[in-house]
Amino acid sequence: MYFDGLGAVTPIFTVTVKSRVDGELQSIHYREGDTVHKGDLLAEIDPRPFQVQLAQAEGQLAKDQALLDNARIDLKRYETLIKQNAVAEQTLVTQRALIAQYEGSIKSDQGAIDSAKLNILYSRITAPITGRVGLRLVDPGNIVHAADANGLLVITQIQPISVIFTIAEDQLPAVIHRVQAGAHLSVDAYSRDFKTRLASGTLSTIDNQIDQTTGTLKLRALFDNSRNELFPNQFVNARLLVEEKRGVTLVPTAAVQRNDQMTYVWLVKPDSTATHRQISLGVSEGADTEVTAGLDPGATVVLTGVDKLQEGAKVSVQFEREKAIGQRQLQ
Repeated sequence: MYFDGLGAVTPIFTVTVKSRVDGELQSIHYREGDTVHKGDLLAEIDPRPFQVQLAQAEGQLAKDQALLDNARIDLKRYETLIKQNAVAEQTLVTQRALIAQYEGSIKSDQGAIDSAKLNILYSRITAPITGRVGLRLVDPGNIVHAADANGLLVITQIQPISVIFTIAEDQLPAVIHRVQAGAHLSVDAYSRDFKTRLASGTLSTIDNQIDQTTGTLKLRALFDNSRNELFPNQFVNARLLVEEKRGVTLVPTAAVQRNDQMTYVWLVKPDSTATHRQISLGVSEGADTEVTAGLDPGATVVLTGVDKLQEGAKVSVQFEREKAIGQRQLQ
């Protein structure tokens, strides 16, 4: 039992890589269309302004640390003198406040050092995910800013990749039942004309709401895409295998007839006469339909020429490759 739906190939992750600092784009270390891995160096921004900031911050830290050391020495001296009533109490309090001020300055200096080091780190732009690089958006030599709307490049995860497709809302209960039972449902992705199977994957996610305008629900299927059969934003037809039935009776769908009273087939009896037989149907898939009652395996049914048949009419059975494909002539 398959449910068919229209789908589109959708990457699991797509990242627009942007600069986190301002500066000149010095060099790039990738080629358009390359597959890069997480952590690979992609581009470098001129780090010299941040190196200068780091040196200044380290110098200020050294200066403030020396002032703090000297203030602590003075504090110890004042604590000794206060016991001898040689200095005023206010002097001791002021010295303690001065030490707290220098300690705050050192924390600020350390923050400036960390900020400069972080900017130097950000000047080396690395790949946040593993995927394929698209077209280059900025050339070396340009000044880039962290506030730029456009990024430097776009990385799209190709392996694995997903297909988001839709099914009708009345098909949802069967899918939910299978998923809740722990089944891993397979999904095949077919070409636009539904003639070529591109890849096979498994159902990953069911959306949390039905689109009321279309009466459909979105599902996501995952494909390893090891041979790059699927491409982002590609239109595909998805076939979700919901259930496999075994030991059931199948009849060619073309043999099934209907009128106002019943569903039936024309059955060829052993004496080569035709009679109509009422049947009950299950599900249909492709050219076959499940018969739940009224017909036994091995029976011969009429596929063609049913408009000429009457109850008890003689027929001539024709077979091809040991398989009945229809009744051609009335007698």
